[in-house]
Amino acid sequence: MKIKGLRWWVIALIALATVINYIDRQALVVLWPSISEDLYPDKSMTERKEIYALISVIFMFSYAFGQSIFGKIFDKVGTRIGFVLSIGFWSLSTALHALAKGVVSFSIFRSLLGVSEAGNWPGAAKGNAEWFPVKERAFAQGIFNSGAAIGGIVAIPIIASLTIYFSWQMIFIIIGLVGLLWLVPWLILVKAPPKSHPWLTEDEKKYILGGQKENEVASLEETEEYNPEVGELLSRKQSWGVIIASAAIDPIWWLFVFWIPIYLSEVYGMDVKAIGIYGWVPYVGAMFGAFFGGLLAQNRIKAGWNVNKTRKFVITLGCIIMLPALLALSDPGTPFAAVLIMAAVLFGFQTAIGNVQTLPSDLYGKKTVGTLSGFAGTAAKLTGAGLVALVPMLTTGGNYTPAFIIGAALAFIVMASVWVLIPKIEQLKSLRK
Repeated sequence: MKIKGLRWWVIALIALATVINYIDRQALVVLWPSISEDLYPDKSMTERKEIYALISVIFMFSYAFGQSIFGKIFDKVGTRIGFVLSIGFWSLSTALHALAKGVVSFSIFRSLLGVSEAGNWPGAAKGNAEWFPVKERAFAQGIFNSGAAIGGIVAIPIIASLTIYFSWQMIFIIIGLVGLLWLVPWLILVKAPPKSHPWLTEDEKKYILGGQKENEVASLEETEEYNPEVGELLSRKQSWGVIIASAAIDPIWWLFVFWIPIYLSEVYGMDVKAIGIYGWVPYVGAMFGAFFGGLLAQNRIKAGWNVNKTRKFVITLGCIIMLPALLALSDPGTPFAAVLIMAAVLFGFQTAIGNVQTLPSDLYGKKTVGTLSGFAGTAAKLTGAGLVALVPMLTTGGNYTPAFIIGAALAFIVMASVWVLIPKIEQLKSLRK
C-alpha cells in the first residue's frame, strides 16, 4: 500500500499532538481561578497569583530540563518512539492532576507533565527535518505551530464548558485519555523514516530526500552532513544565535499562555465561563500567524530568495508586528480590544517562531537538529520561567504594563541575535581541517 502525500499526514499528526499538548497544559490555567478559590478561600488574589506562579515556574523548569533530555532521546531512538514516550507520559501525568490536593502535589504532577510535554518540540523539529525538503520546512513548521494556536483556541472554551458537567478532577482524567488515543494512529502511520517507509511513494521519497539540503540535486545518495559533538556545537556563534533568539522569543508566548485567564479575571472581573468566551481570541491570531509565517517563507524561497534572506526577513517582520502591539496593551480599554491586541501579538510571534525553530535544521545535519533544538528549548523555558515568576511582582494591583514592556524588549533581542550572531543562515561546515 502506498499513500500519496504521506509527509503531510505525518506533520498533521504532530500538529494534532500539539493541540492535545496545549489542551493538557491549559487545563490548570483555565481552571485555576475556581480551583484556587476552593483550595485557598482565605487568601487574596495576589497570594493566589504567587502560588500559581510557583507551580507554573516548577512546570517551566521541568519543561526546560525535559527539552534537553528529549532532544537527545529523539536523536537516539528516532521520531516514532520518541513521540510514544513523550505523549504517553504526559497524558498519564495530566490524569494524575486529579489527585492533587495543594501546592506540593500540584507541583509534582506539573513537573512530570513539564518533562514529558517537552519532547513535543525537539521531536517536531526533528520530524520536520526528516520528512520535508528545505523549501517546505517553514510551512510544515507553521502547520505544527498552528497546533499550539488551535490548542489554545479550543482548550479554553472546551474546558470552561466541561466545568458545567464535570468536576475539575474528572476534567484532568478526560483530557489525559485523549492523548493516549493519539498513539494509535501514530504507531500505525509512522512505521519508519522516509528512507525506508513502506507506504511512501518513490516520487515522494525522492522529493523529500533530494531536497534535504538547499541547492542539492535530487538524489537518494547519502550526503555528508555536519553533525558536531556538543562541545563543538556550542563553540559556534550560530548555535548561540539560535539559543538566544529562542530564549528571547519564548517568554512572550508564555506570558500570554499562563496569564490570559488570570489577566481577564483580575483586570475585568471575569469568571471561568466568561473567560471561556473571551480567552480563546488571542490564539486565533496565533493560528493565522503560524500559517502566514510558513507560507510567506515558502513563497519567498520559491521566488528565488535564499534561506538566509528568507528566514531573517520573516523573523524580523514577526518581531516588528509584536513590538507596537505589546506596547498598546498598556492601555487596551475594553476586554474585547485587549484580546484583539493580544491576537496581534501572537500573530507576530507565530510569524517569527516557525522560522526561528527551523534554524537548527538550516545550520546542521539531522543528527544534531534534536540536540540544538533541545538546548534552545531549555534556554527558552528557563527565560520563560523567569518572566512567569516575575509577573505577580510586576502586576501588583492589576497593572500589567511592566510585563508587556519587557515583552517588547525581548522582541528586539530576537532580531539582534539572528542578525548579529548568524551572519549567514546556511549549512555549516566543520571547523576541523
